[in-house]
Amino acid sequence: MPLSRSLSMTSLSGLLPAWEEDELPVEDLLLFEVAWEVTNKVGGIYTVIQTKAKITVDEWGDNYYMMGPYFEHNFKTQVEGCEPPNPAIRKAMDALIHNGCQVHFGRWLIEGSPYVILFDIGSAAWNLDRWKGDLWQTCNIGLPFHDREANDSLILGSLIAWFFKELTDQLGDKPNVVSHFHEWQAGPGLILCRSRKIPMATVFTTHATLLGRYLCAGNADFYNNLDKFNIDKEAGERQIYHRYCLERAAVHCAHVFTTVSQITAVEANHMLHRMPDVVTPNGLNVKKFSAMHEFQNLHSTSKIRIQEFVRGHFYGHLDFNLEKTLFFFIAGRYEFSNKGADIFLESLSRLNYLLRVHRNDVTVVVFFIMPAKTNNFNVESLKGQAVRKQLWDTAHTVKEKFGKKLYDALLKGQIPDMNNILDRDDFTIMKRAIFATQRHSLPPVTTHNMLDDSTDPILSNVRRIGLFNSRNDRVKIIFHPEFLSSTSPLLPMDYEDFVRGCNLGVFPSYYEPWGYTPGECTVMGIPSVTTNLSGFGCFMEEHVSDPAAYGIYIVDRRFRSAEESCNQLTQFMFSFCQQSRRQRIIQRNRTERLSDLLDWRYLGRFYIHARHLALNRAFPDKFKMDPIAPLKTEGFRYPRPYSVPPSPSASVHSTPHHSDVEDDDDDEPYDEDEEAERDRLNIKSPFVLGAVPEGKTKLPGESGN
Repeated sequence: MPLSRSLSMTSLSGLLPAWEEDELPVEDLLLFEVAWEVTNKVGGIYTVIQTKAKITVDEWGDNYYMMGPYFEHNFKTQVEGCEPPNPAIRKAMDALIHNGCQVHFGRWLIEGSPYVILFDIGSAAWNLDRWKGDLWQTCNIGLPFHDREANDSLILGSLIAWFFKELTDQLGDKPNVVSHFHEWQAGPGLILCRSRKIPMATVFTTHATLLGRYLCAGNADFYNNLDKFNIDKEAGERQIYHRYCLERAAVHCAHVFTTVSQITAVEANHMLHRMPDVVTPNGLNVKKFSAMHEFQNLHSTSKIRIQEFVRGHFYGHLDFNLEKTLFFFIAGRYEFSNKGADIFLESLSRLNYLLRVHRNDVTVVVFFIMPAKTNNFNVESLKGQAVRKQLWDTAHTVKEKFGKKLYDALLKGQIPDMNNILDRDDFTIMKRAIFATQRHSLPPVTTHNMLDDSTDPILSNVRRIGLFNSRNDRVKIIFHPEFLSSTSPLLPMDYEDFVRGCNLGVFPSYYEPWGYTPGECTVMGIPSVTTNLSGFGCFMEEHVSDPAAYGIYIVDRRFRSAEESCNQLTQFMFSFCQQSRRQRIIQRNRTERLSDLLDWRYLGRFYIHARHLALNRAFPDKFKMDPIAPLKTEGFRYPRPYSVPPSPSASVHSTPHHSDVEDDDDDEPYDEDEEAERDRLNIKSPFVLGAVPEGKTKLPGESGN
């Protein structure tokens, strides 16, 4: 689903450099994109290929095809079956079908409606032993019988290599074929195509190295020991040596190797022993509003819905002002250390101390949206929402009676006696409603009954830091161990609406090859915290001169100790809490303005460059390219905002969007459109990729470009 942003004068699309590279003759080419997650949602790669489909279809038209495994349910619900427009593809499919292997063709019902070719792995499983032998003869990689995922990837790869052999035999020299393979599951197809010398250009993208994920999940000091790991030994101890071999072979077989971020490029250089040729960042489809500040209105609407939930969850302890309450959140897979939940909780404890010491009237409610094992909703949480609804119904009933008596009195030309306008029954009803809100226990930290309550990492750390939602705490914690849904009886909101209603997303990840969550926040105009160990954080440091001024706070987890990083995160959050409402609105305007930078219409050009480079290496006589020339998307940065960045000590307080509560002294002139126009003119000089802060050392083997 495309995320929305406003089409306003504050857009900085004029900052993006013009694309100068020669366009490919797509009418004489066929592009195939191979991934296990085509029509098959498993993880983040599904989001990448789904959102990128439209700009690729716009460029390639009917010459673009996606390839992946066939799953009957997915095909029936997501794909509209049809005949291939290219007769050569039809003949190649028939060659497989006549040999007992089922192949399905259709249009994937997503934006862009790309063609998909799906291979039925089950129908070809009888060939597995023979294809295992072929793989061993080709590259001496053996697959154990018990690893079904690796076996399925070999079946898919063998079918794809067979298909490409039939297709290129049909096509001859024209049109040429470009194939883009994603992740190790698609690796066997690339390896077999190259070993059989099938004439086509190949690109391989790793979104995260296989061994990197395993090492970080085991709490290894990963980035400080990149050059010290015995790769073969580590992979063998984790029983993934065969998968690692498939991934590494695919990387070295591809004409062009790409990854999604600079930090993952450094990782791949050590784990897979090849430096990526191109970094291809992940983008989003950015849908534009016609109204200028509609995203601000959406934030206000969604925030009201979150406030209603908080009223119920904290009934009996609602002694804080919701108008001065900020909503922070962290969301994603439940990887406690990799996602930075450990450092986040410690920082929240310190933030709570600072807010109490400074007697700050701001309250912070923090949501942890991470799926964990539960057996049902917490009874106390459901009761809170029931009490809130009962109070609302009682207040509404009394309001109607009050309004009717007031109306009748005014019709008679009388000012009603306020002592008699409510009778004894009304007071009784209201007193009973007040007594119903009395609570002898603290508001629950978690909204569900956890199966492993005593050993759960988040709850264990909440007990350690002592944040139990007591009256004295200025930081309240709500752990929602389920993905959000609009059909939930507890918090009926979709994830996008929930994000829009929050004030700050916090994602202090230790291992995050890209990180879609802070990107989604940015597109929706919500400030976020990320790190320089995430792909998104590296990308923003590379392209934005002063990320914090645009609402992108980057915690240094690469060159600082855990203690220093924790203090830095605490300071970021404390400074955010000190901003006025107007300052936060100005910052949201700036954050939303970065949407163009994350749009596939800009980031898609990195993929264009990778394909052009692959064609140049596969068919040097036909496709010429200067291998030394830098990518045209390199060498620019968003400038620092012209006005003073929003900070507690000094900020220009004004906005074209009026808020409900404003400070009396916010009378300094400020024009968002004028600032945006100055930003367009104040482009800084080209920026060298991979630069290391002064006084810091590079990671072992890290290049400066």
